[in-house]
Order: sequence, then C-alpha cells, then structure tokens
Amino acid sequence: MLGHFGFSYIGLLFLLLLFIPNIIWTGKKPEGYTSENENKVLLAFERAGEVLVTGCALIFDDFNLDGWSVWSWWFVLAAVIMMMYELWWLRYYCGRGSLEDFYGSFLGIPVAGATLPVIAFFCLGIYGKVIWLLMAAVILGIGHIGIHMQHKKELGI
Repeated sequence: MLGHFGFSYIGLLFLLLLFIPNIIWTGKKPEGYTSENENKVLLAFERAGEVLVTGCALIFDDFNLDGWSVWSWWFVLAAVIMMMYELWWLRYYCGRGSLEDFYGSFLGIPVAGATLPVIAFFCLGIYGKVIWLLMAAVILGIGHIGIHMQHKKELGI
C-alpha cells in the first residue's frame, strides 16, 4: 500500500496527457478568464496537490503494467477517464473556447476539466495500491475542483 520506488512510464504518460493540453491552453485562454480572487486555501491545496501527484505518478513503479489481475480494471477505468479528459479538451478547442465551455460539464460530470484528471489519478492510485497517490489526488481535488467551482459560481454559469 506504500508503493515501490522506481520510474513509472504509465505515470509519465498520464502526466503528459494532463500537461500538454494545459500548456496549449495557456495561449488559448477563454475571453474573460482571470485567476484573481482565488481562495488562498484552495490555491495552496491545488499547488501542493499538483506537486504531490506529479511526484507520486513518477516515482512509484506500481503503476506500470504487469499482467492482468482484478486490479487491472482500475487501470482501465483510469485510462478511460483520462481519455474522457482528452475528449473534453478536444470539445473545448474545437468549440467556442468560452468560459462556459471551460467550466461546463462533460457527459454529466460537473467542472469536468478539473474533475476528470483528479478521478483518473485517484483510480490510478487504486490500481497501483499506492496510498500516497490517493492522498495526493484528494489534496489536488480539494484545491483544483474547489477553485473551478468557485469560478463557475462567480460567473453564474
């Protein structure tokens, strides 16, 4: 449950699927987007969660594929959720790219741009049986989802 140290290529792949669309987004932010007035506590949770998830995803090799077991279904679920996240970005980039698109739901999942990656990493933590990634995903979720919900509420979306 504590994890085994070693490089995780699956963790790297998940992080690339997370980071690449976000890097592209920095040049295609929706009109009217601002990060001002973010709750400092939520921001601290988000930043800590980002660092912890990144570190945990890379330094525990428990996430690497190693044959099929009942636990593999958690990996399948994590991968499906991460693909849903990529589809959410595709919808955002192919659509208007508005604040409503950015903070909107996807397939019934509220603030999907924040929720989907957190759930994906949580499921990856279950798959690898690494409590550190589970805790990191919860910390990230509190901050990241919380900030997105705050923005959505402020915008009246």
